[in-house]
Amino acid sequence: MYSGVLFTNWSLSADAKTSTRKFPLLFFSSPPCDPLGPLSSSAMAHRIVSQVIVTGARVFGRAFTEAYKQAQAAGKHNAGKKGGSAFSGGSGITLDEACKILNVKPPVAGAAEGNVEHVMERFKKLFDLNDPQKGGSFYLQSKILRARERIEMEVRQAERKVAQDKELSEGWNPKVYKDR
Repeated sequence: MYSGVLFTNWSLSADAKTSTRKFPLLFFSSPPCDPLGPLSSSAMAHRIVSQVIVTGARVFGRAFTEAYKQAQAAGKHNAGKKGGSAFSGGSGITLDEACKILNVKPPVAGAAEGNVEHVMERFKKLFDLNDPQKGGSFYLQSKILRARERIEMEVRQAERKVAQDKELSEGWNPKVYKDR
């Protein structure tokens, strides 16, 4: 079993100039072997298990970072939409969709009380018709509930805006109480 390094001369000619350099050549009489010797079957099993764990951790790490990037992008995308009045804050249902579900007209700022009463009548009727204990659908019942909540939220916002506009037009009038 011979192994070692053999130096050889190699000539390079370029433009009639010759130079001689020494380059090492490695040779082995037998293929290199593991310095610790052959591995036992239990050592091989541990090695395979550890490779599987490391590979799985890499895959999971890459998947987690990719999912995090997608969640960040979705958050930035949804942040731009929240300013619009067509979307609700948390339920994800539009005012138009809510009106179609309950079969009512969109709320008007001046006639809020009559509209809310009509919405509540439609809500109670449709909610009772879709009771799961009477053979209805829980999904439809929840959609009806979300539609009512969305319309009520829109009415509250309109009432708040009317009160704010009234206060701005009349001026701020604080209530002052005089002590005796």
